[in-house]
Amino acid sequence: MASLLLPVIYLAFISLGLPDSLLGSAWPSMVGELGANLSWAGIVSMIISAFTIVSSLCSERLNARFGTGGVTAGSVLLTAAALLGFSSCTRFWQLCLWAVPYGLGAGSVDAALNAYVSLHYESRHMSWLHCMWGVGASIGPVIMGQALAGGSWQGGYRIISVLQFALTLILFFSLPLWKRTGKAKDGEDFTPEHRSIPQLLRLPGVPQVLLCFFCYCALEATAGMWAASYCTLVRGIDANTAANWTSTFYLGITIGRGICGFLTMKITDQNMIRLGQGVIALGVLLVLLPAGQTVLVAGLVAIGLGCAPVYPCIIHETPANFGRSLSLAMTGIQMAFAYVGSCLMPPLFGLLAQYVSPALYPWYLGVLLVVMFVMAESLHRRTRDKREAVQAGE
Repeated sequence: MASLLLPVIYLAFISLGLPDSLLGSAWPSMVGELGANLSWAGIVSMIISAFTIVSSLCSERLNARFGTGGVTAGSVLLTAAALLGFSSCTRFWQLCLWAVPYGLGAGSVDAALNAYVSLHYESRHMSWLHCMWGVGASIGPVIMGQALAGGSWQGGYRIISVLQFALTLILFFSLPLWKRTGKAKDGEDFTPEHRSIPQLLRLPGVPQVLLCFFCYCALEATAGMWAASYCTLVRGIDANTAANWTSTFYLGITIGRGICGFLTMKITDQNMIRLGQGVIALGVLLVLLPAGQTVLVAGLVAIGLGCAPVYPCIIHETPANFGRSLSLAMTGIQMAFAYVGSCLMPPLFGLLAQYVSPALYPWYLGVLLVVMFVMAESLHRRTRDKREAVQAGE
C-alpha cells in the first residue's frame, strides 16, 4: 500500500511546484491587461505568502479532522479553483482576491505532505519528493511559454488549473491508501499531540530549528530572485545570459535533490545538512571571487546543489528531533517560518541593493548561511538525547 501511495505523493508535489513560477513567467504580459504596474507582482506574491503561512499554522488541526489524504485533496482542489480564477481576471484587484485561496491551498498541502513523508518514509523519499517540486516548477514556465506564444497568458493558467483538477480526482480516489497514518515507518503506534505555539517555542531546539528554516528559505529565495540582477549590474553580463544562468541555480537544486536521495542511504540527515551547507559556502565564495564568467556560473550551480539536501533533511529529521507525536505540529510551524523567510528577506536585499549596492549579494547570502549553520549545530546539540532515544526505538 505504501508503494502505491508514493507515486500519488510525488504527483501531488509536482502539482505544488507547477504554479509557483507562473506569475513571474506571465507577469510582463499580464501588466498591461490588468492595468497594473510592473512592481505590483510583489503584492500578489506577498498575499500568497501571507495566506500560505496562515494555512501552514492551521495544518495540524485540519489534518486531525480530515486526515492527510483529505487535506491534500482539498488543498489541491482549492489551488485548482484559484488558478482557474486567475485565468479569468481582467483587473489587478481580482488577482489579489484569487491569491487568497491559492495561498491557503499551497500551505496546507505542503505541511501535510512533508509531515506525512517524514513519519512514514525514509530520508531518500523526502529528497525525491522535493525534487518533484523542482520538476513541477520547471514545467510550469514551459506551459506558460507555449500559451504566451499563442497570445494568451490566461490559457497557461487554465491548462495548469485543468491539470490540478485532474490530480484532485486522483487524490480523492486514493483516499483509502492514506489509512496507514496511525503508524510510523518503523511500525510503532503513535498519537498526534497538539501544542500551542508558545508551548512549542519552549521545547529544546525549537527556536533554533525555526531560525534555521527562516535562514535557509531566505537564502534560497534571495539567491534565485537576485542572481540575474547581480550578474547584470555588478558583473556586466547581458540580461538574457544572466536570466539563463539564474535557471542553473534551480536546475542545481532539482538535480541535487535527485542525487541526495541516493546519498541519504549512506549519510545521516545531520551530515547531509552539513554537506549542503559546505557546498553553499563554496558556491558563495566562487560568486564573490572577481574571476571569469565560468567561475561565476559554477558558483550559482554550487549554491543550488548545496541547497538541495538542507530543506528536505531538516524536515525529515523532525520526528527524531522532537518526537513522532509532535511531528505534524512542528512541521506546520516550521513551514510558516520558512515562508516568512522567503517572503521578507529577498525584498530586504532589494532595498540594500537599491540604496547601498547590489554587490552585497554574496555577502548577504554568506551572513544567512552562517546564521543557518550556527542554528543547525545548536539544534542538533539540544535535541541529541531525544534523537538518540527515537533512533533506538525507545
